[in-house]
Amino acid sequence: MGHRIAGNDVLRVVIVLIAGCAQSAGVAWPLNMGFASGAPVWWLQCGALAVLPFTVHASTTWRQAAVLGWVFSAAWLCATFWWLYISMHTYAGLNAYLTALAIGALAMALGGYYALACGAFWRLRGRNPVLVSLLFAALWTIAEMARGTWFTGFGWGAIGYAHADGPFAAYIPWVGSYGVGALAAWMAIAAVFAVQGNAILRIAVVLVISIGLLLPHVSHPWSTSAGTLSVTLLQGNIPQDEKFQQGSGVPLALQWYGEQLARSSTDLVVAPETAIPLLPQDLPEEYWGALNERFAAGSQAALVGVPMGNFTQGYTNSVLAFAPQRTAVWQYDKHHLVPFGEFIPPLFKWFTRMMNIPLGDFNRGAVGQASFEWMGQRLAPNICYEDLFGEELGARFIDSAQAPTIFVNASNIGWFGDSVAIDQHLQISRMRALEFERPMIRATNTGATVVIDHHGHVTHSLPRLVRGVLVANVEGRTGTTPFAWWVARFGLWPIWILALATVFIAIRARGIGAR
Repeated sequence: MGHRIAGNDVLRVVIVLIAGCAQSAGVAWPLNMGFASGAPVWWLQCGALAVLPFTVHASTTWRQAAVLGWVFSAAWLCATFWWLYISMHTYAGLNAYLTALAIGALAMALGGYYALACGAFWRLRGRNPVLVSLLFAALWTIAEMARGTWFTGFGWGAIGYAHADGPFAAYIPWVGSYGVGALAAWMAIAAVFAVQGNAILRIAVVLVISIGLLLPHVSHPWSTSAGTLSVTLLQGNIPQDEKFQQGSGVPLALQWYGEQLARSSTDLVVAPETAIPLLPQDLPEEYWGALNERFAAGSQAALVGVPMGNFTQGYTNSVLAFAPQRTAVWQYDKHHLVPFGEFIPPLFKWFTRMMNIPLGDFNRGAVGQASFEWMGQRLAPNICYEDLFGEELGARFIDSAQAPTIFVNASNIGWFGDSVAIDQHLQISRMRALEFERPMIRATNTGATVVIDHHGHVTHSLPRLVRGVLVANVEGRTGTTPFAWWVARFGLWPIWILALATVFIAIRARGIGAR
């Protein structure tokens, strides 16, 4: 008997390991596997997650349930951001075994949120399938939001991003990525109960899917046109191992971006994060002067990624706007900094000293910085993975008259090579476009340099890992989605409260049923 139980335990661990990896593929199918070309696969995500609650349900103790949740989430997260290995080992020179250990430790640490959620689910679940499904969705969502917001937050690969396409996409302007993630978690468990014969959940599953499919055809848009803007997006494809080298990458970047900025003829030209890899005071005097002079007159403007600051005042990762008839250069400073990349958490300087990356402690910009107004549009830059935090971008929508009409993402994913990180980041940007019904234009070093319309569709794109110029027209939008309205005023608190209330109701129902 003991050997049979042990064998079953091993089988459950293997099953959740495979399911966790499958969930990662559902968020963005790996490009090199030749299926869906890096796109989200919503049904795979739901099917993979459905394995977890029923495996947990069969556990004999809450500790066993927590371990299964931990294994599932650690596998899912490792399969999601394995590409950190490229930046830490290939480019930073960290020992391969230590790099793998660090990534595994990060995945297991973040997986702790889901382990607690699964342990709580086992303890609090009752006999009512409707309440059981709602309880699992609530606990999963609490874990997702904790991972995405606590300790600066790293919500990369959250399950909501698997639904930028599919029947749940229509709910995004209402409830945002976390809300859709909650819906997907509920669907994962409710669909299995429905297949097993629960009539209420069978009707609910069909209704939720049907509404999602019909909603785009019967609902009115939340935004209206604010006119069009012609844009040029630059993708320098500067080799990451040379990007900050004075003898190779720096002169290459200065020359190529300088030439393209001079040649552009559209209303706006955008260069990616740290396209100019030197502080302005370290540039040749004639370079900075020529750049200012180029856009000092005429009818064109430029948004360019440039590091700013000095040793005394500190440094910022910034986007500068060059435009005619301006008394000063407009500046956006990155707010949400990357741990270990742009700031070093306490007690970790020993670890960062082992890597050959230009790390530092940058100053943070404010949340909700004013947009850059140009040609009737309000352009709202975000840098690198700042578009991962929809609640922070939503702070710009508190005043609808000043809300952005176009989002602009300036990134450098070159640290992660030709990996699924490029595709995952694209899905993140698409999610923000859907949440706010705003176009998102992206200028990146290696990809994905694209134009995304307010429906979340990629309308123009450059191939990844090539040096190129993308010219397109972008339609700005005005108006406020339900999500933009409530997240601007309350942040994520409505979802926190609803999830915690659901858990409280499940606890009360279980207590009443036990009497």
